[in-house]
Amino acid sequence: MIASARRDGVRLTAETCPHYLALTAEEIGDGATVFKCSPPVREAANRELLWDGLRAGILDFIASDHSPCTAAMKELGGGDFGAAWGGISSLQLGLPIVWTEAQRRGVPLSQVAGWMARAPAEFAGLPAKGRIAPGFDADFCIFAPDESFVVDPKRLFHRHPVTPYAGRNLRGVVRSTILRGEVVDGKRPRGQLLARHAA
Repeated sequence: MIASARRDGVRLTAETCPHYLALTAEEIGDGATVFKCSPPVREAANRELLWDGLRAGILDFIASDHSPCTAAMKELGGGDFGAAWGGISSLQLGLPIVWTEAQRRGVPLSQVAGWMARAPAEFAGLPAKGRIAPGFDADFCIFAPDESFVVDPKRLFHRHPVTPYAGRNLRGVVRSTILRGEVVDGKRPRGQLLARHAA
């Protein structure tokens, strides 16, 4: 439908998120509300169609869709999908999640960076973001793509370390994050409101 609409001249963008590229409905047990998101995680065949869509350029980029909540809001003890918060916290894990799945499919890290940095910055109208080049903000991470780690909720920096990735082995370790040329230490908040620039 997306490709057809574009052929008909419809201007639209389409994105996906790390959880749709990694998780599958088949692995979600009864009452496992930690997996609840909207739209729901689908079967493995649908996940592969999303990967195909990215590679074909039908999907434009990967958005974090970071949706934090407390354990109580996720109904972790009760297993009530109807009452549980519909979102997944994955900002800290996004790159390793996508890289783990991309590597399995032979997708290079440069392409992952395009989907997760360059394309979102271009869409949002942030001309100084999204790539490492002269004239751009020095935003990047020091990444060890061949190392792996097991997700431990206690080691997450999210305020509420609720994650469907607990115990999952992921490839790629973020060693450090650089924001505008300065190392992010995690101790002092930093940030700046970014205004969209007209094209």
